[in-house]
Amino acid sequence: MRACIQRVSRARVVVESETVGEIGRGGLVLLGIAGTDTDAELNWLADKIVGLRIFEDSAGKMNCSLSDIEGQILVVSQFTLYGDCRKGRRPSFISAAPPEMAEAMYEKFIARLVEQGITTAMGRFRTHMQVELVNDGPVTIWIDTDQT
Repeated sequence: MRACIQRVSRARVVVESETVGEIGRGGLVLLGIAGTDTDAELNWLADKIVGLRIFEDSAGKMNCSLSDIEGQILVVSQFTLYGDCRKGRRPSFISAAPPEMAEAMYEKFIARLVEQGITTAMGRFRTHMQVELVNDGPVTIWIDTDQT
């Protein structure tokens, strides 16, 4: 799994002029799922994101997690994180999970965050979305479970 996490002061997803997911302070997670991903990687990644200390404490140091600040999270499925651009000019997405598998893993990932008490919003799977965010910092973190 791959995740691009952005610390935000607010973010939302719009589909056909309708807001389908919206958060205040917290994190926007662009989530890519590979065809080889397992529940173990899913759980590890969700837990890592919830505990990641990327929010500032009273001294201005990144010492607080999403849980610590009672932040929210917006998760957007993004198979293009598995785009391989090494050959030619058109990315190959062969490593990305097939849609049925990816959707099931995406829903499990959301459920794992909710289980941990995180207010969670989501995009709409397999839909053209417009993602709006205010990146706070900016702070952007990349996590790839293949590199753990």
